[in-house]
Amino acid sequence: MPAVARVSSSRSGPSRAAVGTARSTARRDSGGQAGRYRLPGASRIRKSTEIRTVLRRGKRRRTAHLDVFFAPSPASRSRLGLIVGKQGHRVVERNRLKRRLRELGRTRLLPALYDAGLAVDVLLRARREAYEASFRTLAREVEEITEMVCSHA
Repeated sequence: MPAVARVSSSRSGPSRAAVGTARSTARRDSGGQAGRYRLPGASRIRKSTEIRTVLRRGKRRRTAHLDVFFAPSPASRSRLGLIVGKQGHRVVERNRLKRRLRELGRTRLLPALYDAGLAVDVLLRARREAYEASFRTLAREVEEITEMVCSHA
């Protein structure tokens, strides 16, 4: 029995506890910068009941790559929700599309709604064609969506 204890304790490298501590410290150190570029939780539509409400009661508009639903927000600020289907595409492609839409919502759509003084819940539902769209194309459509929402809300 003592030989087994010596073998496991004599392995080279840091212990598991030390590795876990180093990882969490690294995350904490770099988290400040990355945290600035996130969509805050208060600006997201997360609950399925809220999503269903916007889908059912909200106005609907369509672009070449996105379906847009918007309704007055029960919160005191505009919020963004994304619906990206899983069917027929790899997880990597789906996550890329979600990151692109989230970034466009965070940097263009929500600030424009804030500047207009609107509290609107906006759902962006990606159509199949959105997977092939470039970031620039999606950005143009989000600009159109912003104008539509501001003029119809």
